[in-house]
Amino acid sequence: MVEEATIIIVSKLGGGGSSNAGVVNLAITALLVVAAAAAAAVMYSTTRGRLKSPWSRRKRKHALTPQQWKSFFTPDGKLRDGVKFLKKVRSGGVDASIRSEVWPFLLGVYELNSCKEERDKLRTQGRKNYEKLRRQCRKLLRCNTGESISNGDSDAFIQGMDSAESEDVVSARESLSSEEINSSPACSDNPILLEDIGGSTRFIDPNISDSDSTGSDSSQDAEVSQTFPSSDIKEENEESSEVQSKLRLTEDFSTWQRIIRLDAIRANGDWIPYSKTQADVSEERALRSAEAVGLKDYEHLEACRIFHASRLVAILEAYALHDPEIGYCQGMSDLLSPIIAVMTEDHEAFWCFVGFMRKARHNFRLDETGIRRQLSRVSKIIKSKDSHLYKHLEKVQAEDCFFVYRMVVVLFRRELSFEQTICLWEVVWADQAAIRAGIGKSGWNKIRQRAPPTEDLLLYAIAASVLQRRKQIIEKYSSMDEIVRECNNMAGQLDVWKLLDDAHDLVVSVHDKIE
Repeated sequence: MVEEATIIIVSKLGGGGSSNAGVVNLAITALLVVAAAAAAAVMYSTTRGRLKSPWSRRKRKHALTPQQWKSFFTPDGKLRDGVKFLKKVRSGGVDASIRSEVWPFLLGVYELNSCKEERDKLRTQGRKNYEKLRRQCRKLLRCNTGESISNGDSDAFIQGMDSAESEDVVSARESLSSEEINSSPACSDNPILLEDIGGSTRFIDPNISDSDSTGSDSSQDAEVSQTFPSSDIKEENEESSEVQSKLRLTEDFSTWQRIIRLDAIRANGDWIPYSKTQADVSEERALRSAEAVGLKDYEHLEACRIFHASRLVAILEAYALHDPEIGYCQGMSDLLSPIIAVMTEDHEAFWCFVGFMRKARHNFRLDETGIRRQLSRVSKIIKSKDSHLYKHLEKVQAEDCFFVYRMVVVLFRRELSFEQTICLWEVVWADQAAIRAGIGKSGWNKIRQRAPPTEDLLLYAIAASVLQRRKQIIEKYSSMDEIVRECNNMAGQLDVWKLLDDAHDLVVSVHDKIE
């Protein structure tokens, strides 16, 4: 085709002499451009046939905008089309200005089909329940920082934990502001975790289902229950056991409080450029917040980081009581930090974190069953996709993929920038929201995206990050330690949207093979 065009042009220009030299040069240049375009078209057409996922044919699309977000709702505040909403988030993330509105939907705080009235009720109840947890935290902090509880005082202390005081609905002010006013409560508030039902006292976590507790060694993963029977002897034994259980919770909580404060003080400030309101907090308010949660040793921090650390303490303590089986482990502050940078109300940030932890909590089990399951899944993905790389990992005794341990525990928080982390999480959350809403593979096919939603998109992204470095790993590294260093050095070098492209490609190519 290019040769024919050359003949035509030369024949038309022939015989023109030097006067046509410039025109000839221009024509030749044009022909070269045409030839390059033709070659690129041929290459694209042949390459396109080999692509396994439409995600590989695009870079990041535009994020969900405020205008688009508003258009998704009916007059009574219901989402018109949950699939289209999730598709949009999945392809480009969420505009920073509406993240605080969108995230509760992605994290399961609100159902996709809920109306505004239902969400308002949930928000009010959520605020009330969070404040109950915070009152209990303040009571425990006051008791733990004072004299230790003696045996003679334990009965009074337990009665205080079981008291059934009426609770006022908290105002719509920011939760931490309310806490600053009530920083010295009496030691007798009622915890949300303890509930009396028909003579039975139990710890309750209504937001964790049985299906979310896979891998637990206990048959009551989300609920520790002890019942008081009618027999006097059994009743005395059960009462004694209940007292010991509550005292152990108090001891555990004291340890959690200490570690939470250390981690909060050490939290970095990478969130500051993305949260101007909180970055500009006054020193007076920051110090008041620190005092309210008993934060110390913060003199070296600027006001905004003191305020951020105080919020971390408040919400992580509340979560430790909300989910006492997990409590607090180092690394959880890394997951909460981006959430509180976006969500300015503590009670809303708390419930978003609860939604996030519904799956991520298994990363912090002491028996590491959740971590081991995920590492095994990464190993299977790599084995199915690249047998040559997998054989090399076997050779260096790294086929268990423990070299990506950190990525699994804190969900790429250390390997990606703050903004990249949020973008990745939003896409992962969109997949999880689709599954919760029952949007399976067939529903996804209707919107022409071959990669169906999966609970394990993060694991596919982790496998993709390893596969992107297969050449270095195979040719240069002969030990697990060297591969660990390579993975740790990924920080700041990953393209999050290329990573997601490759992750979705893996979902298409190997998901069915490893199920």
